[in-house]
Amino acid sequence: MNRRLTLATAAAVALLVLTACSPDRTQVTPTSTPTAAPTTGGFDAYAQTLTWSTCAELQCADVQVPLDWGNPQGETITLKINKLPATGDPKGSLLINPGGPGGSGLELTPYFGTIAGEDLLAAYDVIGFDPRGVGTSTPVDCGDADAVNAYIVTDYPLETQADVDAANARNLAFGQGCEKATGALIENVDTVSVARDMDVVRALVGDDKLNYLGFSYGTELGATYAELFPDKVGQMVLDGAVDFLLPSDEQAAGQAKGFEGALTNFVVWCEAQKDCPLESNVDAAKKQIHNIAVDAIANPLPGANEDVNGNLMTYGIVVTLYDEGSWSYLEQALTEIIEEDTATIMGQLADFYLDRDATTGEYLTNSTVAFTAISCLDAEPDATWDLQRVDQFRALMEEASPTFGWWFASSTGCSDWPFHANERVTSLDKAASVSPILVVGTTNDPATPYEWAESLTDQLGNATLLTYDGEGHTAYGRSNQCIIDAVDGWLVDGTMPNSGTVC
Repeated sequence: MNRRLTLATAAAVALLVLTACSPDRTQVTPTSTPTAAPTTGGFDAYAQTLTWSTCAELQCADVQVPLDWGNPQGETITLKINKLPATGDPKGSLLINPGGPGGSGLELTPYFGTIAGEDLLAAYDVIGFDPRGVGTSTPVDCGDADAVNAYIVTDYPLETQADVDAANARNLAFGQGCEKATGALIENVDTVSVARDMDVVRALVGDDKLNYLGFSYGTELGATYAELFPDKVGQMVLDGAVDFLLPSDEQAAGQAKGFEGALTNFVVWCEAQKDCPLESNVDAAKKQIHNIAVDAIANPLPGANEDVNGNLMTYGIVVTLYDEGSWSYLEQALTEIIEEDTATIMGQLADFYLDRDATTGEYLTNSTVAFTAISCLDAEPDATWDLQRVDQFRALMEEASPTFGWWFASSTGCSDWPFHANERVTSLDKAASVSPILVVGTTNDPATPYEWAESLTDQLGNATLLTYDGEGHTAYGRSNQCIIDAVDGWLVDGTMPNSGTVC
């Protein structure tokens, strides 16, 4: 199955799938520090000049930024950026981010050119970037595929205090392995540092204010930027909003509930198809899917190149719930499991989610480990988990999602992760004073629930919520013309859609 063509809207899924499918997803927010590098003596990130070169149909450049924004004149790292030039007379640049954390903005740029509205592409040079630690920018490295699989893919019991202690020890050891392979960068891939990098890019491309369209986790980046640089916010759109100020358990419960709802809608759709392999009752069908995944923990099913365990089974299911156009692949995968007792298709779907080569098992990018490194660095320091904490979390997850709750509670999150961000945003009070921001929410978004779009809109203060009434994760470029017209109206013409607009 070709990685770029396997699923409907495959490129969008590949770039946006990273968000919110982990029980250790914890967001945070920054304290006050200087909002720009000093301009005298030593390195000045804002004083460099971009040198663009041709790369395929795009233009590319390197940007140097401080490794540690607490020492802005010290060691530097490289950000890779690219540009899709405007088809008309540009009014400026539009920075885009696909989400994650860990998603490649360089990969998003050419695809964005195929989904964005013509007016937007005429009005802006579209700028993509691989955030620090991600992709071709100075990257996070956590070891070879065997080390990553042992941490991410292997099913581990979590039933006794000894199991919990072992899970905490794995978090510590994996983080230390990331430090050994990555160096000091592992302590500096936090969201606040990325937002500071974004301001450098804004200045270097010649924009007085940041025009920005962020998807999924990219909405957290945008809101964080608005809090740090409220006077530099231009036309900003946040699509698939993350309410990153929620406590981590509430975030996980919201996502678990969202994927449960998406699975329910898939089952209803499947049962209307001619050859749906599931039980005819919705609750019975979801229980059937739950049992398939849980049974694979003790009894993995054969895949193309490896046995498909409970983790891989769930990754394969979840990836198809990001877009209703992918439901047919989940139907095919379940049919193969139920009728043939093999999981070739489900294993390929899991590889797609994890960005692994389905033949060699090698990771094609570092998106999976970057997700963990950034999420856990951002996570607010927490007491070391014990069995009681695990049991409480499991109960919360299983209440939110009878099908997936076990999976959301199958780790100890970021307990004992050895690094913590120096800066966190803990409110959006400054962002509330900026120029208007457009927030886009999808009513049945499994990864970033619609309620988060509502709450983030409220927290931003001077923001308007645009609603897409439909399935799937995010809306712009994968929903309908109404959304494109409303978003482009704001980005291009400065016309904010009416509050309460539903597409």
